[in-house]
Amino acid sequence: MKRLNTKVAISILAAGLVTYGVIAYVALPLTWAHYEHQRGLAGTTMITRTAQGIAGDPINFGLVGTKDDVLCAMHAATWYPADPITFRSSIEIIGSIVLQRHYETAPVSKLFYDGKREDLAFEMPDGKSADRRHHVRLWLVLERGEEGRPVWLGAVTYDQGVGVSHYTGQVTHHIAPNVDAERHLLTETLIAAHVVEATYEVSGIGPTLIGHNGEGDRYYTDGEVRISRLVSGCNSTVATAAELENPPIIDLKNRAWKAVDAVLQNVGAPIDTNAPPH
Repeated sequence: MKRLNTKVAISILAAGLVTYGVIAYVALPLTWAHYEHQRGLAGTTMITRTAQGIAGDPINFGLVGTKDDVLCAMHAATWYPADPITFRSSIEIIGSIVLQRHYETAPVSKLFYDGKREDLAFEMPDGKSADRRHHVRLWLVLERGEEGRPVWLGAVTYDQGVGVSHYTGQVTHHIAPNVDAERHLLTETLIAAHVVEATYEVSGIGPTLIGHNGEGDRYYTDGEVRISRLVSGCNSTVATAAELENPPIIDLKNRAWKAVDAVLQNVGAPIDTNAPPH
C-alpha cells in the first residue's frame, strides 16, 4: 500500500510538472507573443473613463503613424474631424438632431484614457442628422513603437440615437452593442483608401459578453485591438495591406468567438436591432 501511495504521489507530481511546463513554457509565452508586433502596449489599460471615473468605451482600434499621417489617412477614408465642444457647436448639434439636418463634424463628448482626454476624434455620418454616426476617439500612447513610429489607441463605436445616460441622467448618445463591427468598418474604410501598409491585433480587454460603457450602454466584443500601420506621407498609397499573424492560441479564441457572435446576433441579445448592418 505504501508503494502504491508513493506511485500515486509521483504521478501527481509528474502531472503537476507537465501542467506547469505547458502553462509556463507554451501557453503563457504564446499569449505574450500577441504583443510581439507592439511590445510597448503589454500591460497597458484597455478601457476608457468618463470625467466621473466611470469605465467607458473599450479600446478596440489603433493606428501607427505621425499625427499628419493619421489626419491624412482619416481624410482619405472620408472620416471627418469632430469639432471642439463650444456653445456654438452644442447649439448646432441640437439643431441637427431636432431639425434632421446634416452636421458632419459634430462634437463628441469627452472620454479619458490613462487620465488624458482624447487627442483626436473623427466621425462618419449615418443618416440626415448627428443622432446617428460612426465615431472614434484617439489617444497618442507611444511616441515610438516597434516600427519606430508613434502608436495611437482608439475607441470606435456607433451612435445609434440620443437618449439619457443610465448613470447620470444627462442627455447623451447611446452606442450600438457590437463594437467589433465598428472596428471592422473603420479598418476596412482605411484599407479601401489604400493608406494601410499592414494590420495586426494585440490584446484588448479580452472577450466580453455584457460590458457597460460610461452611459450604461451594453456592448460585447472579442476583446481584440485591431491596429493599422499607415503609409507615411499625405499623398502616399499602397495597393494592398498585409495582415500579420496572431499567435495560435489567439486564433483559436477568435474562431470560438465567431460562433458566440453568431449566436448573439441570432438571438438578439445583447445587440440592438436598430444598429446599422456591417
